[in-house]
Formats: sequence, structure tokens, C-alpha cells
Amino acid sequence: MEQKIMTPHRRYLLSVRRKKIFVKLWQFGILAAIIGLWELLTAVGAMDPFFMSSPSRIAVTFAELCAGGDFFYHIGVTLLECVIGFAISMGVGSVIAVLLWLSESARRVAEPYLVVLNALPKIALGPLIIIWVGSGTKAIVLMAVMICIIVTVISVLEGLCSAAPDKLLLLRSMGANRLQLLRYAVLPEALPTFLSVVKINVGLSWVGTIMGEYLVSGAGLGYLIVYGGQVFRTDLVMTATVTLCVLAGGMYGLMSLAEKLCARKKNRRAKEIK
Repeated sequence: MEQKIMTPHRRYLLSVRRKKIFVKLWQFGILAAIIGLWELLTAVGAMDPFFMSSPSRIAVTFAELCAGGDFFYHIGVTLLECVIGFAISMGVGSVIAVLLWLSESARRVAEPYLVVLNALPKIALGPLIIIWVGSGTKAIVLMAVMICIIVTVISVLEGLCSAAPDKLLLLRSMGANRLQLLRYAVLPEALPTFLSVVKINVGLSWVGTIMGEYLVSGAGLGYLIVYGGQVFRTDLVMTATVTLCVLAGGMYGLMSLAEKLCARKKNRRAKEIK
């Protein structure tokens, strides 16, 4: 039988695939080692399961909560609040960034205020948020928006301002106005930055949502964590925390998948142009 000749390109693709598999195996291996070591230390008494819980106790608590039915309600509440806060902060923050890019004077005026607002600990505004919008879902969503929106404005604006000067100069020489520059040069160049901001805000929106639920909530995973801490049910606290990690990881995975699809579409368009 004739042996297939391994071309350099095929060899490169094979090495990339092997590296991906190697990384995935290490990721799952480290996670399995952490879970196993945690369970072992609690089983032999090196760690007190009353304070630290254990993977087996978390699994039992998760099954009990799922059997009760209320757990999915709490998950839905937190997930909805997080998605709303994420969507508002990304949409409004991106629009503000575009408006600041269109006006250089406004950008210079707003820059120091953006820096100060970004450094402001948002949790300090918790009592004011309750006064402004009440103690409900609106307060939780507002907390998530306040944490994400300034990061969105600053990061997206930086991406918009990083467009290649040569390309902008070429379009200006052809008579393009600001809106045409934005459409044909600036936005395509800022797309990678925008996708990076999306992935950053996935985490920040969860942080803001849980912070809001710590302050004012009668339902949600943050509420379960606070309640579990008050009654010393560490199993409940750890189960809600692990669930948060899974949800945040899943949301991040969806955003990463969307980024890959956009990159493939962009590459496909580039090949069609060539």
C-alpha cells in the first residue's frame, strides 16, 4: 500500500489539533484532581466538611434542591437578571462609545469622568440604588449595568480609536464622511475588541447580578448564598456557588463560539474577495 505523504500544511494542522487535545486533557485533569483532593481531604478529616462542604455533599444537596423544584426558579431569576444587565450594558455602552468617537471634543471632556467612574466601587452606591429604583429586580439589573457599562464604553472606544490611520486617510481622500469612516473602516477594525469586551462583560455581569442579589433579593442564587450563610448551611452555599460557575462558564462558552463563527465568516469573506 502506498503511504500518504505528510505535507507541511497537514503536519502543522495535526500539531495544532494535538495541542488542543493536550490542553483540554490538562484542563479536565486539573479539575478532576481538585475535586478528588477536596473529597479526600474531607473524608480523612483534614478539612471539616461542615465549613468547607465536599463534592459528594454538594451533589446530594443539588439533587435535593432539584427534586424540590424551587432551585430551577432561583437559577432562572439570576440568569434572567444577568442576561438583561449584560444586554443593556453592551448596547448602551457601545452606543455611547460610538457617539464619543464621532465627537473628539466630547471624548476629551468625558475621558476623566470615565476613569473616575470606572474606579468607583459600585457596591458603595447600593443604598442609593435601592432608593432610586426600589428593592427588586430593577435594583439588581442596575447594579449589573453599572459594573459593566463603563468598562464597555472605555474598551469599545479604545477599539474604535485603534483603526489604521492610513486606511482612514485613504477614505478621507476619497471624500468619506465620519459615518462612512465608521461603517467601512472603524467598525470592522474594532470587531475583535468588541468581542473581547463581550467575553469580559460575561463575567462582570454575573458579578454585578450577585452583588445586587446580596443587597436586595428574595430569590436567585445570590439569595441562596446569603441565606445559606446566615443559617450555616455551607452545602447550600457551595452548591449555589458551583452552579454559578457552571452557568458563567456556559455563557462564556457561547460567547467564545460566537467569536469563532464571526472569525470564520470574516475569513470566508476575505477569501471570496481574493
